Amino acid sequence: MRLSAADRLLIRAAQAQGMDFSYRRVEVAPSVTLNVATLGSGRPIVLLHGFPQTHLMWRHVAPRLADAGYQVICPDLRGYGDSDKPDGTAAYAKRVMAADVVALAQALGHERFALAGHDRGALVAIRAGLDHPEHVTHLASLDVLPTLDSWEVLQGTGGVIGFHLYLMAAPAPVPERLIAGAPDVFFGHFLDTWGNGSIPADFREVYLRASRNAIPSIISDYRATATIDVDDDRADRAAGRRLQMPVTVLQQDWGAALGFDAKARWSAWATDLTHQTVTAGHFMAEEDPELVVRHLLALLDR
Repeated sequence: MRLSAADRLLIRAAQAQGMDFSYRRVEVAPSVTLNVATLGSGRPIVLLHGFPQTHLMWRHVAPRLADAGYQVICPDLRGYGDSDKPDGTAAYAKRVMAADVVALAQALGHERFALAGHDRGALVAIRAGLDHPEHVTHLASLDVLPTLDSWEVLQGTGGVIGFHLYLMAAPAPVPERLIAGAPDVFFGHFLDTWGNGSIPADFREVYLRASRNAIPSIISDYRATATIDVDDDRADRAAGRRLQMPVTVLQQDWGAALGFDAKARWSAWATDLTHQTVTAGHFMAEEDPELVVRHLLALLDR
């Protein structure tokens, strides 16, 4: 299989630490295949990337987990990176993307697996934990609130921090045309302002290239979060559905900035919760991988 620039960078990063990733394409739904990097052997853990990134964001974390005796599975989410990009908002409902994760793990021979997600990937992980508790043994969320809570806390002028959520929720073709007019300015804004300098220039360019090639699908992902995903969360809240597996949340101190109790918000969704406020920036898996690995290993021991 021909490797992308992102794949080659990930391989070089792994080889520098004595690790060799394997790449494959895995069909997870009709006409939808995911680009997947795997590393190591042992108990499986699936790592889901965030926006505006690819599986490459786990380049520092995955080798450490593999060295600790885990098989690490790092897909590009549907609509991102080198994975397929189906059309339409419904194709990016987190319920659909969560089903991708279960199908991927099963295709690799795993009925039960641990799951960690960052940002958009964390929303997929949360939905997988709610919909498929028989498959997800442990769950970690890096720097996000559940979908419904995110919309509830983004109020007044504080909501400006989430301007992109509102922009990409707008009807087509407005966000598609606006973002296509200056994609590097748009996606680069988040890489630069959220990254605290943690993303080297060559990796930044890989993320920008991947995002330029995925504008419609990225917008559909966000549009689904403002519509279908909110409705699914409301139904779960009304039914009292909660995450039953051990859950670890690593989060910047959003509460202090926006005036809410992040731990209390999370406690309403998880029965076995460890919530940790961290000083690392949003891209914590790249800024402070040792912190992330330490908390993931502690979670996996619970």
